[in-house]
Amino acid sequence: MKPSGPIPPDFKIMDDELTIGGKVASELVREAGDTPLFVYSRDIVAARMEGLRKAMPERLKIHYAMKANPFAPLLEFMSELVDGLDIASGGEFVMAREAGFLPREISFAGPGKRDEELKAAIKAGVTINLESANEARRALDVASFLSVTPRLAIRVNPDFEMRGSGMKMGGGAKPFGIDQAQVADVAKEIIAAAADWRGLHIYTGSQALDAAAIIETQANVLSLAAELSSQIGAELPHLNMGGGFGIPYFDKDQPLDIGAVGSALSEQFAKLPDILQQTEFAIELGRYLVGEAGVYLTRIVDRKVSHGVTYLVTDGGLHHQLAASGNFGTVVRRNYPVAIASHFGAEPVEEVSIVGCLCTPLDRLADNVMMPRAEVGDLVAVFCAGAYGASASPSAFLGQGPARELLV
Repeated sequence: MKPSGPIPPDFKIMDDELTIGGKVASELVREAGDTPLFVYSRDIVAARMEGLRKAMPERLKIHYAMKANPFAPLLEFMSELVDGLDIASGGEFVMAREAGFLPREISFAGPGKRDEELKAAIKAGVTINLESANEARRALDVASFLSVTPRLAIRVNPDFEMRGSGMKMGGGAKPFGIDQAQVADVAKEIIAAAADWRGLHIYTGSQALDAAAIIETQANVLSLAAELSSQIGAELPHLNMGGGFGIPYFDKDQPLDIGAVGSALSEQFAKLPDILQQTEFAIELGRYLVGEAGVYLTRIVDRKVSHGVTYLVTDGGLHHQLAASGNFGTVVRRNYPVAIASHFGAEPVEEVSIVGCLCTPLDRLADNVMMPRAEVGDLVAVFCAGAYGASASPSAFLGQGPARELLV
């Protein structure tokens, strides 16, 4: 038997069924039209934002990294809650504007920005987080062609990384950002070209649950920002400190102690060097804001036993939930939080493996987990599905198509 991850505590039971946003799973499926279905809870997102605001220093801005989940109704809802938005493509820029975000609230990161993407963003007044010296010169050329003053910042590839992060985004050779040693020269070139100098973006890692590691990294980020600002010879208007706050996906994962992180950052802000006194600070978060607010509902279409193993075969799978299947960079596959949504209050009585409908052995949603008895027609819930689910999975694989989505 393999344990599944911890189910987020916000979900309730009504008439033996999982409820999301005050409605039982079967009602949500009827409302959407069918399964598979992603459901996102407004209340859980709002509560997460409220807790984060209380924990963090008041001067800290909170940005949403929309790559975590760009579902249009959710993005519109986030526009009411956050201070800014971080995008990573021209397509995301279009979605951001349609959701109501103003260009001055948007920053654009990511390597390999195309000239047309730069033109649209610079013309609108978006802040460009430059990923290379060459990209900086291309942005200046685009701005000159458009006869506008570009808003330019530099994404830094620092010499350090975040301990214990699930994905390293800084330290050593990286396609992301300008190496720490080259930042000052590029910044001076930007400032000399009369661009609107917007500061630094220092992102070191993601999916960290260790508060001490995040605290250490944030202290390093502030120290580096001060050092680079001195080298540049200019005060820093804005510092995007990155994010990396994780959520519990797997057995024995513990929630991040956000209070400890906020308290330590307040102490750091209280002793800032003079060159950072007027700086505006922000963090960018994606999965921490929306990950636990999402549930993937999929229906059991077959129940079979093969060599003593009971399989629950669903109409969903890795084409919608690549991460839960273990095929999104996981070295050792572990089970996400899963449940039988139709019998959410029932005791587990049998060991089963839950698989999807694709013709590949990689299509697994849970291995050897203890579940209540489930039959054809029952609903399976995969939790922590609010981030890197629908938009980060190969929905076109085998012609299956996308899942439905609801914000409730």
